[in-house]
Amino acid sequence: MSECTHNCDTCSANCASKEHNIEKLKLGEGSKIKKIIGISSGKGGVGKSFVTSLLAAGLQKKGFKVGILDADILGPSIPKSFGILERDLLANEKGLMIPKVSRTGVKIISSNLLLEEDTQPIIYRGSLIAGLLQQFYQEVDWGDLDFLFIDMPPGTGDVPLTTYQSIPIDKVIIVTSPQSLVSMIVTKSINMANKMDIDIFGVVENMSYVVCPNCETKIEIFGKSNIDEVADENDTEVIAKIPLRVEYSKMVDEGMIEDIDVKELDESLNMLSRLIK
Repeated sequence: MSECTHNCDTCSANCASKEHNIEKLKLGEGSKIKKIIGISSGKGGVGKSFVTSLLAAGLQKKGFKVGILDADILGPSIPKSFGILERDLLANEKGLMIPKVSRTGVKIISSNLLLEEDTQPIIYRGSLIAGLLQQFYQEVDWGDLDFLFIDMPPGTGDVPLTTYQSIPIDKVIIVTSPQSLVSMIVTKSINMANKMDIDIFGVVENMSYVVCPNCETKIEIFGKSNIDEVADENDTEVIAKIPLRVEYSKMVDEGMIEDIDVKELDESLNMLSRLIK
């Protein structure tokens, strides 16, 4: 394979760098979204959906109109975090899906809302997953939103690629945890976003440390993190380090994520707020 010249006009290869120039999807009639924020991770299990939900709920509390598109089609968890148990997705008079609305007003669309039981697996090939993702963006009555957060599946495969290519994402936030593989994983996610010409808003380190429930001592159970150095090497910044607390898991399991107050995200929420002029 010859070396890439980054001149797509004279290249016959069908690579991601060329394909990202395809026309973006348009929203359904009556919907308007000011900013679309992708939440990405290089691997699973780092709390990407947790961070997505916290940011969405936090901005909703600040008075913004917020929605979440759960693009993790095969591993959806957003509805349960918000305590949304209804399984029926209705349509409006224009045939657009009506998203579910949380207690505080966050609009949510997810593949779990299409299932009779949340334990049912969705056994789709990549093309069907990509098609459903596009429907969740284009064929939903989002109304007027200040922010739409897209909870992307982990990795750099079909669905993240389709998301970057077809949806006009304004910024992406990379979520990671402090294990030793962080350098490689975060750099992969950043490189993918860069190839897709998506601005990186920053990096959030989840499970950064454990807080002792008795004395509030910070314990780095995964060892010393090097996320600041990794972010600096990739010309971005760490915008939050979220601790691991027992009560967080309990509240998520009970569908009470909107009641979680993570002080470590306050500055990130302020930074996002400033995107809306």
